[in-house]
Amino acid sequence: MSSRQTKRSHGGSSSRGSRRTTQQSTVQLIESLNTHRVNTLTELCRIERVAATASEEDQLAFQEPMTSAWTYYVTSNNLLNELRGLTRNYTFSSECLDDAKWKVSNDPESNRSWNYAWLVLVKMRDDQMIETYAASEATKPDMWGGRVPDTEEASQLAACCAWEWNEALDQMLRHWDVPPTTTGY
Repeated sequence: MSSRQTKRSHGGSSSRGSRRTTQQSTVQLIESLNTHRVNTLTELCRIERVAATASEEDQLAFQEPMTSAWTYYVTSNNLLNELRGLTRNYTFSSECLDDAKWKVSNDPESNRSWNYAWLVLVKMRDDQMIETYAASEATKPDMWGGRVPDTEEASQLAACCAWEWNEALDQMLRHWDVPPTTTGY
């Protein structure tokens, strides 16, 4: 009889313990967002998935820190650094990223997501900004040791840049199975 009582008591304690552990985990994750200890796309997406499956109360607790963390990730050049890490042969254009950030900040549709990084990446893809900036970069004399390239050379370089940059963009967007939006897209 006493062993049954112990098991029953232990079962209730376990339930409370797991709830307490979940609350502690939530607090720790939120703290890591607030202090910017988490600053990679992969880690932020992992926390975003945890937040999406959390209780309604915890989802509300995650909302502001998650939004701020995504904004910090983009504005502190972590997004640019990750894009450049994926584009070692043809360095990703900071001008392209800056233009995408500007477009998102002036887009009335940008309130459809709390995720600034996703909005910026999608803006680059949907507005075909990579092709435009690859063509622009390819004609710069800096890319050619100070000389002006001929049309064919610039076209070839633009194609190489666009291919590598689009691959990086696609790789980053694959982190989301479902768009992180309030509208479904």
